[in-house]
Amino acid sequence: MSFSKLAINSGKWVTLSTIIQTGIQFAQIAILARFLDSSDFGIVAMSNVFIAFFLTFADLGFSNSIIHKQETDQRILSTVYYVNILLGVSMFIIVYFASPLVVAFYNEPRLSKVINVTAFIFLFIYLGSIPAILLKKELRFKSIAIIDITGNAVGFLLMIFLAYKGYKELSIVYGGLVTHAIRTILEIYYGRHLFTPKLHFKIKEIKAHLKFGMFNLGETFVGFVQSNWDNIIIGKILGPKYLGIYTLAMQLGYYPISKLNPLILQVAYPLIAKIKDDEAILKRTYLKILDILSYFNYPLLAGLYITVESVVPLVYGPGWSETFPLVRIFIFVSAFSCLAHPLFTIAYSKGKPNYLFYLSIVTLVIKIPLVFVLGKYWHITGVAIGILITNIISLILNFKMVNYLIGDFIEEFLKNIIKPIFFCLIMVFVIYIYKSLIGYEGIYHTVTQVLIGGVIYISLTLKYKYSLKDILEVRKSL
Repeated sequence: MSFSKLAINSGKWVTLSTIIQTGIQFAQIAILARFLDSSDFGIVAMSNVFIAFFLTFADLGFSNSIIHKQETDQRILSTVYYVNILLGVSMFIIVYFASPLVVAFYNEPRLSKVINVTAFIFLFIYLGSIPAILLKKELRFKSIAIIDITGNAVGFLLMIFLAYKGYKELSIVYGGLVTHAIRTILEIYYGRHLFTPKLHFKIKEIKAHLKFGMFNLGETFVGFVQSNWDNIIIGKILGPKYLGIYTLAMQLGYYPISKLNPLILQVAYPLIAKIKDDEAILKRTYLKILDILSYFNYPLLAGLYITVESVVPLVYGPGWSETFPLVRIFIFVSAFSCLAHPLFTIAYSKGKPNYLFYLSIVTLVIKIPLVFVLGKYWHITGVAIGILITNIISLILNFKMVNYLIGDFIEEFLKNIIKPIFFCLIMVFVIYIYKSLIGYEGIYHTVTQVLIGGVIYISLTLKYKYSLKDILEVRKSL
């Protein structure tokens, strides 16, 4: 299969996987919000912060290093595999026996069982680590799609069943554990032709991967701190109830980009790693990624912003009105964040993971005091505003790094992004008129608003960006 056909085929499977998983996770959130209360979600969020800290050491940066270096040596991969397994066992022991410290920190006894059960993830996720990396490196996204869909579907069904049976926060924990277990089994099965562990273990042979991975690990660790600092502050000071409200608002505000961005970027990185030496193609590809992200993300975010009073009751049920202002703030956070994500494809492809580490350090230094001060005076709303300000500053620094790595791109980027922003403003204005004159409560008005927004945005895009003829020609050529 040619390189272009391989890329197209990969995109097809990633798209299908993302659509199905988005539907599963959307239904999961909607159903669980009707069985669980805010404190249940808050307990899980507290546990996730602790677990996520150890997951930052998940593969010591080996994943990106193996893809960047296009590693194929089975002996080197075997050494990496055994290092990962030793790491997993170590993480399980530490997490399991350190849980009382977390319980004492939050003064929340319910956390103990949640953390102890979740700790078992570390015993098996590493077993499928190398097969999973190689499947991605070789663009085997059909296999990856089957793995992700199957794991999430089974985990979803178990969560809903347990929540119905009254397991509360543990329904999420057990469901997540089963999801990871199934994914690991399938990763080993589908990756068996790409990797079979050998009885070979020599640390000195993976020094290059360790060196590359150290900055990746550092960036991931710092990223963890800055990504979870808000949850730590809210959980410690305000308790699980407000952390649950904050978590659900953040999930909905981030929802569009959390599904669409990986859809594009998980294919983009392995492809860019193969064309990293052609500067002109690299810049064009980066600009195209930004263009695609803005054209697909911005109408979803703008639509959610103007329909939040309609969408939240439909998704979470009644009683979640406290999330309205927070969701709107996180929509703006998402609008800036989605443009920052493609930097990693450039940095890793250029062999510069240290750039991401430096950016994370600077962002962390800005975020910690900002979130703490604003949170102290305006509680969870202040925390969300602090996150927004931090993301704006981070995006500016992000673009400066990209400019250094691939050359000037800002002028062309601004020309491209003006149109989707303008289209979104028109869409929001028309929906606002509809809400003011006709109404917005209930599924009928919500669906109508979505249809109005979709027709306006698609019509403007076809008229002023991509004509129907262009789309048909692209489809024909593909």
